[in-house]
Amino acid sequence: MTQAGLEKAQERARTLRKEIEDHNYRYHVLDQPLIDDHEFDRLMRELQELEKKYPQLWDEDSPTNRVGGEPLEAFEPLEHKVPMLGLDNAFNREDLFEFDNRVRRLSGLDTLEYLCELKFDGLAVSLQYENGTFVRGATRGDGYTGEDITQNLRTIRQIPLQLPEPLTLEIRGEVYINREAFRQLNRQREEQGLMLFANPRNAAAGSLRQLDPRLAAARPLRIFFYGLGEHNLALETQAEVLGYLEKMRLPVNPNYNVSRGPEEIWQYCQVWQDKKDELPYETDGIVIKVNSLQRQKELGTTARSPRWAIAYKYPPEEKTTRVKDILVNVGRTGAITPVAILEPVGLSGSVVQRASLHNEDFIKEKEVKIGDTVVIHKAGEIIPEVLRVLKDERTGEEKEFTMPRSCPSCGTETTRLSGEAALRCLNPKCPAQLVEKLVHFASRRAMDIDGLGPAIAEMLYNEGLAGDVGDLFYLKEEQIAGLERMAEKSAANLVGAIEKSKERPLRRLLFALGISFVGEKAARLLAEKFGDLEILQDAEENDLTEIPEIGPKIAQAVLGFFRNPETKPVIDKLKLAGVNFKEPAAEVSSQVAGPDLSGITFVFSGTLEDYTRDRAAALVEERGGKVSSSVSRNTDYLVAGDEPGSKLEKARSLGVEVLDQSRFEELLGLG
Repeated sequence: MTQAGLEKAQERARTLRKEIEDHNYRYHVLDQPLIDDHEFDRLMRELQELEKKYPQLWDEDSPTNRVGGEPLEAFEPLEHKVPMLGLDNAFNREDLFEFDNRVRRLSGLDTLEYLCELKFDGLAVSLQYENGTFVRGATRGDGYTGEDITQNLRTIRQIPLQLPEPLTLEIRGEVYINREAFRQLNRQREEQGLMLFANPRNAAAGSLRQLDPRLAAARPLRIFFYGLGEHNLALETQAEVLGYLEKMRLPVNPNYNVSRGPEEIWQYCQVWQDKKDELPYETDGIVIKVNSLQRQKELGTTARSPRWAIAYKYPPEEKTTRVKDILVNVGRTGAITPVAILEPVGLSGSVVQRASLHNEDFIKEKEVKIGDTVVIHKAGEIIPEVLRVLKDERTGEEKEFTMPRSCPSCGTETTRLSGEAALRCLNPKCPAQLVEKLVHFASRRAMDIDGLGPAIAEMLYNEGLAGDVGDLFYLKEEQIAGLERMAEKSAANLVGAIEKSKERPLRRLLFALGISFVGEKAARLLAEKFGDLEILQDAEENDLTEIPEIGPKIAQAVLGFFRNPETKPVIDKLKLAGVNFKEPAAEVSSQVAGPDLSGITFVFSGTLEDYTRDRAAALVEERGGKVSSSVSRNTDYLVAGDEPGSKLEKARSLGVEVLDQSRFEELLGLG
């Protein structure tokens, strides 16, 4: 090979790569192809042949590498330089006006501009470019740390491997699958005898989390970009961000609008609520962001979400179906939950066959019977829920349902504790509870052990391989491979995922341990305060309640957990296995002074994840507000936690605004 020949080949490879990427952009982003598929394939073959003939021409960013590399053993964790926080939700016009009032009050301005854009029903991702080259990409994960899915993202042809300018920045987007492509994908899977995807979002998420990039490359994945993470660009507004992304040849959804004030926001939401079914992809709402980037920075974030943005969710779709039966599930805390078994019905993009009936009071309040025709929807567009019974359609053959007197898993007599709506099994050795604890420990928001779902957890328990979460870290590949429907590769992947989970931060471990009343936020607060599990174990109640959001009920639950003689052996197993007990040093987030709530009345119903009732009431009263025990026309807000009682229905009937914990925190100015 002569030097002149090599230089000629290098020049031709550069030309081909640029030409192929230009055609990719025109075809996949602009939908304006200049050449047909045959000509495109010819260019790609020429480049492949050049790279094969001259191996020294190989370049990781070549378009020939989009087909996917070798399978990965496991996904590596990738920390987001700027957190990818979720958004609080708005469900009606009043919610949007309240958001505008809150933002203007915090900003000290009379009016603000907002950028309104479609909310895509896909999977959020973050891409990092260095000197214009795509180098890393990750899932959102818990908002702070995601999974490195770089190889899978490289297979999406809309994503440029090189930007037109040598920029170093982090870009946020949403990966999705078009409706028609989703239907074709499911038809192919049906022909192959594979399980069908429930909806386009699940298909997109499942595709991006394939360890084999070649499988991701075979899926019809697309992406819209909508924002920036870490960057040093001189941009002033969110609208300029979108314009700049387009300039960098990144696909941006064209259906965005700058609105002044909440009335214009509401009009935009109504337009797209009516037109959403005309789009080729799923959208479940509108994202509203303060347009000024400087104002966004000043407003800051809470622990969960930015104060400068909110998501308006379209009203949930409703469908009618029949209750074929009512069964009960036993959860990890012993709560026994009735579940309606439904005639299958398509609802909000998936086939629904089950719906939670929450508790005995809910069944009595709704008067649900086996055989009833019911109207269902998805609460928060996620969880199927029975809205009402169509009593006029009863035939007389419907059957009453009564909650069991004994636990269906272990036979222990069921108990309803004072002040609780749930019926419980109080046997700590109940097999169903122990299996559910394994499932919770391995769940995505906890230790994120890929492959350890309910079926595997139940097999591990039944075979005596995992009686508690500590046992998971001592499993051997040969033990797992011996289980039904488990092959050597699956066993190796599971052991690898368990090993990788040892690196999770303390906040994830605390949440995974399933301590009563300790949700994700309380786990983060405890981890940031104590920094080490072994220090937390020795804490006294006053050490815990020094944390503003940790009240006596959470403190006592934490103390009770660590003082329970059954806890120590599990903690010892985790320590001996090398599970991380420490929390990385956390940055202190900015806080704003709490608002004046004088003259505003709150009522609480249900159990809040991170606050006792007394603590939540104290937070209101500290800000001048009033707390009442009953809902009336004088009530301003009902704060609804898990398993709310009849107060929720009364609040809705009176038009009282209902807040979940996240919106309650924002109203009180809590970080």
